[in-house]
Formats: sequence, structure tokens, C-alpha cells
Amino acid sequence: MEKPKGTPADGNTTSPAVTAGVLPADTTEDVRRRGEGLARQVAVLPVGSFEQHGPCLPLATDTLVACAIARAIAARYPVHLLPPVTIGCSHEHADWPGTVSISSVTLHAVVRDIAHSLRRSGVEALVLVNGHGGNYVLGNVVQESTAGTGPDMALFPAAEDWDSARERAGVSTSLLTDMHAGEIETSLLLHCHPEMVRGGYETTDFVADDRRHLLTTGMAAYTESGVIGRPSLASAEKGERLLAALTDSFGPYFDLVTRAADPTA
Repeated sequence: MEKPKGTPADGNTTSPAVTAGVLPADTTEDVRRRGEGLARQVAVLPVGSFEQHGPCLPLATDTLVACAIARAIAARYPVHLLPPVTIGCSHEHADWPGTVSISSVTLHAVVRDIAHSLRRSGVEALVLVNGHGGNYVLGNVVQESTAGTGPDMALFPAAEDWDSARERAGVSTSLLTDMHAGEIETSLLLHCHPEMVRGGYETTDFVADDRRHLLTTGMAAYTESGVIGRPSLASAEKGERLLAALTDSFGPYFDLVTRAADPTA
């Protein structure tokens, strides 16, 4: 089987295999070997959503993006790649068919339970790779766990990581304008899952930069198609560069959660 993009071609067993770019194919022995000699094991959990992304991108876009980022991280760093959380907090998209949400309380509990289960098996740090901006509660999960007695956590990517990735990739649209199903998400899917992108995305551009009442009115008050951004500017090449830049940006996160195990750090 052809290796997914971003997976080392040298047979390096420290990088987990994946199935269809979404589900890890590790055995328990793979996980055991990867953890040998590490001061602290780190798990990476992709968190996405199942929500409308306009007429040309799939409902699973955010999950596919989170998995692509997590997969690229796992190809570079010795982390335990977890399967994704595929449904998140997408209440602002409820006006479109197909969108499914869980409450913030449920998402908080799911992530917390995963973290504590990992800790029982010896994994003391968890990085959440978030693919959906509406999963606001993940920031609270990380704050509470790190400040309390829970496992050390981090949330990735931050807005600063996306900004630097945009610059390196040559993305024209600002993060404000590129809110949903725009240049970034379409580029990433064109690179990682081109078979998932429907034709016609080049003609669905729509800009609505003033969205101050979004939490009250939902997305439908700002866009009929569900798109806010400029997907016409997307390309697979930009998607590849975005993914490479985000993988580079993960380095300080990995150092931070692993350094916590060294009392002299």
C-alpha cells in the first residue's frame, strides 16, 4: 500500500502507520517500542467536527484537517497518535443539513476521560490538535488540566502558528476573512484528500469580515452558502506548505510537554 504523504519512506518504526489518513494502525507493541527510552510519552489527539462546509467540502472537513496535521506531527516526532474525536461543538452551523453537534460539557468530559485513561497507561502528556474554531472549550480543558492535578496538556495550533503557516505557504487571505471553507481548508484538502473536494469551489468565494454577532445569530446570518472565505485561491501546493509549516511549529510544543518531566529543566 502506498504510504500516506508525510510518512517517512525509510520504514522508521517510530512513526505510526495510518489507515486512509485518519485511523492509526498501531499495535500495542508499536506503542510500547516508541515509548522506550523516552522521559515522557506524549499522545496527540485530533479533534474535529461534523458540520457544513459549503457545497464543495465534506462535513468531515475539520476532522480531516486535524487528522492531517496530527499525522504529519506523528511522522516527525515520537508521539502516540490517537484516533480523532469526529463530532464537536458546531451549533453555529445548525441551520444546514448534515451538521451534528455535541455540547461543550460533553466534549470537555470526553477529552478529560481520554487524558486520564492515557495517564493510567503511562502517557503523561496530551496535545489536542483542534481542527474546528468553535471547539472553544478545549482551551478550558487544557487550562484546568495543567493548572490542577491532571495530565499536562497543550492545544495546537494557535493563531500564531496559523499566521506563520499562512506566510510560508503564500496564502493570500487573512485569518479573519478565511473563516470557513476558504483558502486554507480547501488547500489542505486538495493536498491531503483531493477526492473529497467537489468541483465548483472556485466560484463560491464570499467575504463577511464583520461577524460580531455570530454566537447569537449563527452562521446563517452571514452566509447563504456556508462559505466565508476565498476558496478560489486554494491549491494543493499551498496545502502542502501549510502542513509543513505547522509541523515545524509543533517543535516547541513537544519540547514544552516533554521538558516538564525533567526537574532540572
